[in-house]
Amino acid sequence: MTDRNRTSRRRFLRRAAGAAGAAAALPFAARVRGAEVRPSERITIGCIGTGGHGRDWNLRGLLGQPDAQVLAVCDVDRNNMAAAKAMVDGKHGTKDCAAHGDFRDILGRKDIDAVMISTPDHWHVLMSVMAARAGKDVQCEKPTLTIDEGKILVRTVRECKKVFQTSTEDRSIPVYHRMAELVRNGRIGALKTIRVTLPYQPGTPGDPTPQPVPPELDWDMWLGPAPKAAYTRDRVHFNFRWIRDYSGGIICDWGTHLFDTAQWANDTELGGPVAIEGKGTFWEGGLYDTPKEYHVEYTYANGVRLLVDHGGTGIRCEGTEGWIEVPSWRAELTASDPKILSSEIGPDGVRLFTCPAGEHRNFLDCVKSRKDPYFPVDKGHRVATVCHLGNLALLLGRKLAWDPEKEVFIGDEEANRHLSRPMRAPWTLA
Repeated sequence: MTDRNRTSRRRFLRRAAGAAGAAAALPFAARVRGAEVRPSERITIGCIGTGGHGRDWNLRGLLGQPDAQVLAVCDVDRNNMAAAKAMVDGKHGTKDCAAHGDFRDILGRKDIDAVMISTPDHWHVLMSVMAARAGKDVQCEKPTLTIDEGKILVRTVRECKKVFQTSTEDRSIPVYHRMAELVRNGRIGALKTIRVTLPYQPGTPGDPTPQPVPPELDWDMWLGPAPKAAYTRDRVHFNFRWIRDYSGGIICDWGTHLFDTAQWANDTELGGPVAIEGKGTFWEGGLYDTPKEYHVEYTYANGVRLLVDHGGTGIRCEGTEGWIEVPSWRAELTASDPKILSSEIGPDGVRLFTCPAGEHRNFLDCVKSRKDPYFPVDKGHRVATVCHLGNLALLLGRKLAWDPEKEVFIGDEEANRHLSRPMRAPWTLA
């Protein structure tokens, strides 16, 4: 796979962001019928993490909402932070957007209702937990870093009674929603097998040679709860994904998207597989240590098998009476019989919650209604768990038995030791 194909989803999002921001505003705009949004209807937001995706997708998406008011931005890279502040100020024709180098300054502000977290993965749960405890609603990029962190996140969000959106667009994309809904309504018979392909990881192992920290970067804050490490440009920004201290590789990055549709179609959104096995290769001789090539098989209690391979961005559901497939990211939905695709779902059928206007619009609506968004904290945690289980099966090199109710490995203390990781002081989830 070429570099151009590897990043196709992110480039697609950047190109779509401008149009999406305008389109996403339509439901609320229709309600206010073009009138000025009253201050009482505005949701004030702080954006934490303003790199490429944080700005081009999340910040731009929020700036397109008539009832969202971004008051502050935060990043450990001053260049990213300045670019985000310029976007907000440019949108409103002012210089009022605050810029904070420490996310805790945003959490301490009483005038901010919610936060949008777009940081590397090792910060996701810690920032989200701290935000919920500070009284903020949260939209946060996926995934979690460990399974036990995800359990803490779910518990904290529910105890604090906050709205939490796992930030992916998939449940608002018509082909994935339609696929899951058709499968859940038996249009391919009894579901038997789900096949997912994920992209190849980039083709170099990463340079571990220590380098001077750029003057615009707060390196110690970038590391945060991760182990102390020397700076090298191959650790940061997009490349953090290939290092286990900060993320879980392609399986966590892309897997969160396609595994969510798999869990949705399989009606296991609050559960998970009972057995996991796989084979793969890992990067050697450099910084990167996440899986490079892989085949992973998951088995669910209902007998459904989820088969995952590297080399694509597709998902296919196979049943006793046919199949349905999205062969690559956002491609046209296809099926073994055209009648499957044209099938209507009646009033007594299973209808899956979506928001065609997207994750940001859905989050804002739910902040007001106090209802769960379309990808709430517990379902997001369960999808991340599927990703982590696959990585652990590859890391340990053997079949694993998983109890999705207790969320532990069965009779396997070595595997259970991988459910959590220590945080570097002074950071803690306690």
